[in-house]
Amino acid sequence: MKAEMEKIVSLSDGDSTAELQEYLSSLTDDQVLYKLRNRRRRSCILKVWYLSGSPPSAPEGCSRRLLLYQHCIPLCESGDLQADVAADIIGLLMLETHNLPGPSLAQLASLFVEAIKGGMMGSGKSLELFPTVLTALAACEAVSYGKGELSGEEYKKQLINSLCSSRDVPLAPEELQFVVEKVLRMFLKLELQEIPPLVYQLLLLSAKGCKKQILDGIISYFKEQDLRQEEERKDGESMDLEVQSIPQDQLRHVEGTTILHIVFAIRLDHELGREFLKSFKTSYGELCPFSIALLLSVARIQRYEEQVFDLLKGAIIKSYKDEQLQQGSKFLQDLLPEHCSVAHMILDTVKNSVFGWDHVTQGLVQLGFFLLDTFGPRPGPFGKASEGSATIAKSPTQQACKLGGRILLEGFKVHEPIRGEILEQVLNRLVTKTASPVNHFIELFSDIVVSAPMILLESSSKVTETFDHLSYLPLATVQGLLKAVQPLLKVSMSLKDALILVLRKAMFSSQLDGRKSAVTGFLLLLKNFKVLGSLASSQCSQTISSSQIQVDVHSRYNSAANEAFCLEILSSLRRCLGQQADVRLMLYEGFHDVLRRNSQLASSIMQTLLSQLKRYYEPEQDLLPPVKLEPCITAQGDQVFLQEPLVLCLHCSSYASVCVDDDQDEEEEGYQSELQTILESMTRRMIKSELEDFELDKSAEFSLGSSVGVKNNIYAVLVMGVYEVLIEYNFMKGNYSKSRFEELMELFNRYHKLADILKEKSGKGRVLSKTPRSLLTMGFVSTLLTMLFRDSTLSREEALSVLRSSGEFLRYSVSVALQKIQQLEETGHTDGPDGQNAEKTFRFLCDMTSVLMWRYTNIPSVVEEAGRKEKRSSLSLLCLEGLLRIFTTCQQRYPDKMAQLLSAMDISDDDTEPDNGNVTEITFFYIRQFQRALFTQLSGGEEEFNSKEAQLLVSILSVLSRQLKPSSQQFVQMITWTVKICKETKDSAFCKGLLSLLFSLQVLYKSPAGLLLELCQDIHSQLGDIDQDVEVEKQSHFAIVNMKTATTTAVSLLVLLLFLVLCAFLCVGEATQTADQQDPVEKAVTLQLGTLLTALNELVQTALLPGTCTDTLLRELTRTYTILTTLVKYCIQLCSGQQGVLPARFEKLVKLSGSHLTPQCYSFITYAQAKLLRETKAIPNLIFSIEQYEKFLITLSKKSKVNLMQYMKLSTSRDFRINAASLDAALQEQDGSQQTPVTQEAEETQEPKHKRRKQ
Repeated sequence: MKAEMEKIVSLSDGDSTAELQEYLSSLTDDQVLYKLRNRRRRSCILKVWYLSGSPPSAPEGCSRRLLLYQHCIPLCESGDLQADVAADIIGLLMLETHNLPGPSLAQLASLFVEAIKGGMMGSGKSLELFPTVLTALAACEAVSYGKGELSGEEYKKQLINSLCSSRDVPLAPEELQFVVEKVLRMFLKLELQEIPPLVYQLLLLSAKGCKKQILDGIISYFKEQDLRQEEERKDGESMDLEVQSIPQDQLRHVEGTTILHIVFAIRLDHELGREFLKSFKTSYGELCPFSIALLLSVARIQRYEEQVFDLLKGAIIKSYKDEQLQQGSKFLQDLLPEHCSVAHMILDTVKNSVFGWDHVTQGLVQLGFFLLDTFGPRPGPFGKASEGSATIAKSPTQQACKLGGRILLEGFKVHEPIRGEILEQVLNRLVTKTASPVNHFIELFSDIVVSAPMILLESSSKVTETFDHLSYLPLATVQGLLKAVQPLLKVSMSLKDALILVLRKAMFSSQLDGRKSAVTGFLLLLKNFKVLGSLASSQCSQTISSSQIQVDVHSRYNSAANEAFCLEILSSLRRCLGQQADVRLMLYEGFHDVLRRNSQLASSIMQTLLSQLKRYYEPEQDLLPPVKLEPCITAQGDQVFLQEPLVLCLHCSSYASVCVDDDQDEEEEGYQSELQTILESMTRRMIKSELEDFELDKSAEFSLGSSVGVKNNIYAVLVMGVYEVLIEYNFMKGNYSKSRFEELMELFNRYHKLADILKEKSGKGRVLSKTPRSLLTMGFVSTLLTMLFRDSTLSREEALSVLRSSGEFLRYSVSVALQKIQQLEETGHTDGPDGQNAEKTFRFLCDMTSVLMWRYTNIPSVVEEAGRKEKRSSLSLLCLEGLLRIFTTCQQRYPDKMAQLLSAMDISDDDTEPDNGNVTEITFFYIRQFQRALFTQLSGGEEEFNSKEAQLLVSILSVLSRQLKPSSQQFVQMITWTVKICKETKDSAFCKGLLSLLFSLQVLYKSPAGLLLELCQDIHSQLGDIDQDVEVEKQSHFAIVNMKTATTTAVSLLVLLLFLVLCAFLCVGEATQTADQQDPVEKAVTLQLGTLLTALNELVQTALLPGTCTDTLLRELTRTYTILTTLVKYCIQLCSGQQGVLPARFEKLVKLSGSHLTPQCYSFITYAQAKLLRETKAIPNLIFSIEQYEKFLITLSKKSKVNLMQYMKLSTSRDFRINAASLDAALQEQDGSQQTPVTQEAEETQEPKHKRRKQ
């Protein structure tokens, strides 16, 4: 062996290494390893010789070098070598690593990975070589991997991922946590495409623990990336530049892959799934578009589906509630950050899902329908579907329902695979949900039709199938569906033909609703298809979508065919004139819109109306009355029904007769002339007719309990309707003729006389208690009011004086206007032509507003009251009520047009006109007008004060104040004025409205806690203490709180109390989630709760009347203690953490609750039990919440080492109550008769009847 070593030394010292290489080649691998193992002391020198004699260019040299590396790595880890020798060997190997070929580097790297996984790395000295091996490996062009090849860089990634899979490495919990934290920190340093494999390995590692930490880290990373990209997008938009550090499509694809990995891991590890859902149950603040997409993907796993949708439902509703609360409170706006909307996150998820997130789209569809089904409108009383016109979503449930529709609409636009399913489910619900309102589904279907009509045509067969069910659906559903489908009918002849076929069948349906549906469909076709001369064939191309797709589908039809089509529809509709009154009613109402929108059909419609009208018109000019009422009714046994709605027929005929078209033909002129002749004759003869001619005099019976009474009621309604139609006709045709207006007044006098008879009879038994809905159109009423009150044209003055001289006619005109405004507020439309036209209706509303405002401000109600003896509202009060209804309707139906409405009120030339462009300024201008009117009321004497007018004025001020910006000077002035009125006014009539106004303004200006305390002190002072022996200090911050109003104030105050409690809830929740910035929130919450507890201390000592007020206070006390308990839990977390210090202000709050509130609560409970005389759940709930509060205070005392329970007094035992009266009686009996000792049985009989079990 010694000779061999000397030979190697001599060969290595020579000038050429050829002989050394030749000698080493003669040795086998075993011989080489044997020499190395037995020469450890000189191993470093030997390695130099072996390396110099093993050139990497030769296969044998590469093999020997690899053998040398494989021997030296374990040798350095064994610990047998001195530290400096091991370091020299590793340094030498690092220098030679770059000379190794790719396969050798791959084997070396695998050696390291296996050693690390197997835990064979002792000292870790050789790990210094591993990065050098990986760097050299990454520089290789190709490395064999499996049956193929990978680039050196890709091979390196595979090794890293394999190494990161530490499943086989035994780790202690703290070591595992360290590894997870280290890997998560590395996320930000890695390329984006390297993230999914690393996530996969982390998820494998989660089987050992740290599940929550891993999931939170992954979600936080992608949440941060999304926020960063959103900021870059906004910056790019503001600078007109495209700034993207990470391409959006690349990020979305990586997110999609990551979601797939996580869902796969959750399928295998249900504990991971439970941990994932648990993190979102406490707060929706952790949600983001990525986590929502992940939740929706997890929902595809059946066991998690219900949990995920319940979680999202709760998060959405809470988000909307918190947003609503924050928008309504200045205190919360200043304290909390801008609200994070879950709805926006979900819609962002829909947008992101376009990047191949097929695993998310199904969850989006399910979520959309889940929200629509859960939060859609509910059935009305008795299960009847109440279909009202859609209004702006205000409540959280309405907003959630709206969100469901938006999710499905956006999903329909961007995802082709789910379009069929969305459409099918929407149409299925329209067909199957006959007992529930479906207007939200109709709205969604309409939005789909408008936004993507050509896409929808691809699924037209589904729409056609739905048409087959039309005759079985509720009428409101049919109307909504057919209106929604109109754009499709204009571009698809097959769809239109299918609908017409269904409608023809429905016309002969045995069901009344089926026939009404047929009438609805045919009328919609006539209104929306101008297929006669009013539309040329070249104009039939319908542009119906934003993509400007034009489809010419009518080119194969000529003018004659179009005319035949319309006449055929009208022929089908004429059959309805022999059916029930409801069907005829729909037909007459529909003819209004057809005449307005498809004028070329006027001739045929007038012919139909004329022939129908003649059946009930008396042609003999000398005979009275001019109408035949008997054919208008029908009888079945003892019951009498309306058969012909003659008034609607007459009204439609009147409208057709005055709608003069310049280019009408002779035939149309003839029909129009004949209709006008009939109406003129009816006017003349109705004036001559007396009520006795209709058998409707004062002696007539109007009781609904008999068939004669029902018949007379029907006759009365018909006659009053005829009068109204003729009034409108004569006004429109009168051209301000005095004689015409005199005839009009004659008609009104007869109308009024009949209305008085009905009103008089309404107090005597079962008769019509409400005046029938007026048939006057809103456009006519608007014009009439303007002429009556604002028209100053001299040429018209004589004729208008005829109308103005009648106070009853003025009242009637304003009353009808109120009726029309109320109908608009409730349904979103009015009767007659233009009733469905939102723009024209709003214009009429503006005109009415101007007139009513002028009338109210120029003729004070005091002037009217002086000369009026009847106990009914004056004209000024009716105008004021109309203004209130208009403002309320505008806020509900036209919220963006309030400034436009107010601009129309040019009431005075004296005041400085406001800037019409500034909503706050113009609103405040009119607020001042109503403030002056209220001040005039309050400053007058008791005889001049009108409580109803004051209430209306306060209600109007409340509505208008919502238009003021809380940051404006006008808003501050409004608050100052309201506080001043509350402090000086003692009238009880409008106490509730005034306090409501004060509260609504105060919460938008600052925290109302101080106001609450002052009002509570005033109420306590007025109502007295629950302990009659205690004399309460007299206080009066607000004059409006007095003996008459104290109870009303207390009820109103509890509404404000609820608002403050909810605000405190939100703040406490925010404080527990923002540990890094909790001090400002914590301070504000503590101060707010301190004032709240002081106010409650006053209120619980007040002798409130039993009933709702007491119950409500008990519930608010329960909520308050729940908040305190939540705050205690938060402090427990603080003390358990690193801070470990209890805030001093919190200790003061605990002291306040223990010394002031809790003892008084128990006294109030005893007082409430004595007063209520009934069991209520509010009392045990309150006791439980107090005990829970004290329970967690004990825990906090132990954690913080501060004795908080020293402030809590021992509460009275709630196990039983001592009946004082029974006890006294028992003691007296015992004193009076010593011979008859009281037995145990007798004692038991003296116990109170109502024992209370321990809570």
